Amino acid sequence: MSLSELGTALDWAATEGWNPGLYDAACFQAADPDGFLMLCVDDEPAGSISVVRYSDDFGFLGLYIVRPGWRGRGLGRRLWAAGLDHLAGCTVGLDGVVERQPDYARAGFVTAYRNIRYTGPPCSPAPGDPRIMPVDDALLPAVLAFDRRFSPAGRTTFLRCWLRGEGRSARAFVVDGAVAGYGAVRPCRVGHKVGPLFARDAAVAGALLAELTHGVAGPVVLDLPEPNRAAVRLADSLGFAPSFETARMYRGPRPDLPLSETYGVTTFELG
Repeated sequence: MSLSELGTALDWAATEGWNPGLYDAACFQAADPDGFLMLCVDDEPAGSISVVRYSDDFGFLGLYIVRPGWRGRGLGRRLWAAGLDHLAGCTVGLDGVVERQPDYARAGFVTAYRNIRYTGPPCSPAPGDPRIMPVDDALLPAVLAFDRRFSPAGRTTFLRCWLRGEGRSARAFVVDGAVAGYGAVRPCRVGHKVGPLFARDAAVAGALLAELTHGVAGPVVLDLPEPNRAAVRLADSLGFAPSFETARMYRGPRPDLPLSETYGVTTFELG
């Protein structure tokens, strides 16, 4: 896809109720310019899939959409086959909506855990915590190093856009010169989403979440892995409520990621 075609696919995602970010296209494309495919019928766009290849052995699948008028004609199978060709040799992750999980299981994907979308009001931060700092040029290398444990493959190019791109705000929690957590917030079609939100414990995550969402237009959306019970308790304590869910599924060896420190998924589309 071209950048404008990727924007079209994100419009389709909005129609599906997935509420993508207003400025996601450029950062998505930066992750893997060849990883976004569109299927056309007689030059009319009919379906999309994202298959971002982060490394030689890991990729992530998303944005799998066939437009309503074109469903039931086998186009989804063609998109699926083309997408997995791009990820040949990789462990592949995806966040599958409930109704498609049996299809993904038949294709060899195994459920690792549920992700729960929580929606709630903007938070109020503690006044002036000096440990919470903007992710500027000086701090970015330390944040990128901190992030490396949370992804099966490096994603520096993507994060440089995701954390510093248009409309976004990123903050890190720094203790004695070391990053103890960080997060980002971005405007979406409705409200704002926080993601990622990675932190060594719930206190750091809560402070970052409050700082990131204070003053933004609500509602605020936070996608968190259900096995992190501290993250669930934090969302509940802030008045957030479950509104959607997916299953994180993998075809190939399951990555060993620190879910106990994952308080917010970066994005369902790219992992």
